Amino acid sequence: MADSIYKPTISIARFFQWLLLICGVISVIVPFFWMVLTSFKTLDESTSVNPIVVFPSAFRLEAYDAVMLMFDFPRLYLNTIILIILRVICAVLFASMAGYALARLKFAGKALCFSIVLLQMMVPWQIFILPQYLMVVRLGAVNTMFGLLFPGLTTSFGTFLMRQHFMSLPASLEESARIDGANPMQIFARIMAPLVNAGMTTLGIFTALWAYRDLMWPLIVTPNHNATTLSAALARLQGQSVTYFPDLMAASSLATIPIILIFLIFQKRIIAGIATSGMKL
Repeated sequence: MADSIYKPTISIARFFQWLLLICGVISVIVPFFWMVLTSFKTLDESTSVNPIVVFPSAFRLEAYDAVMLMFDFPRLYLNTIILIILRVICAVLFASMAGYALARLKFAGKALCFSIVLLQMMVPWQIFILPQYLMVVRLGAVNTMFGLLFPGLTTSFGTFLMRQHFMSLPASLEESARIDGANPMQIFARIMAPLVNAGMTTLGIFTALWAYRDLMWPLIVTPNHNATTLSAALARLQGQSVTYFPDLMAASSLATIPIILIFLIFQKRIIAGIATSGMKL
């Protein structure tokens, strides 16, 4: 009877697997909670080197009041959300069209165009900041939404990703559509594009995350505090000599709200997108 009783056993490999996962979760959660707790501390408590003192002596809201007076957070939220939406639309639309052309159409210079796309992926993006800024200045788009959007109108990674998805589709679909009299634009919009919905979703998710955490370009092209994004506004709280960490952590806590909402809404799609592309955020 005793031998028939089920006794769950955990292998050593499974134990270390769970241990590593738990350590990974702790390494992600602890900085987040430390940020939130620091936002309620005084400056002396936030700079204390005593590792035992984790919680503030009293939960104060002075840091939140200070950053709300310093920055127009509703405006920053609006700028960031509009930028994310516009970048996702432009990236998905133009990358899909370019990827379809490179994957399915035949035209002169096709191999050269694809080589340029690959070259742009291999070159550090910081190289393009100066020419892009000069173009924005010539267009008079400094401190405007178009200036923020300008580098994200096209994406070499998105073009390559969509090309790979379009290449995986069978050629018989296009042949059948051509027999029925469809032109290339109709084939793309009505037949091919709906079949790569997973690739478009993946690209949209990555583009939204990249637009949210983009820092250098908003700092350069939007010196006006009310015209910039959340990430650039946070960077301006970093002082040269003294940094008020409670204010910085309060602003950081407020800035995490949009991305947390995006993750909660699109959690399954984000995980599926990472698994599909095999990339790391």
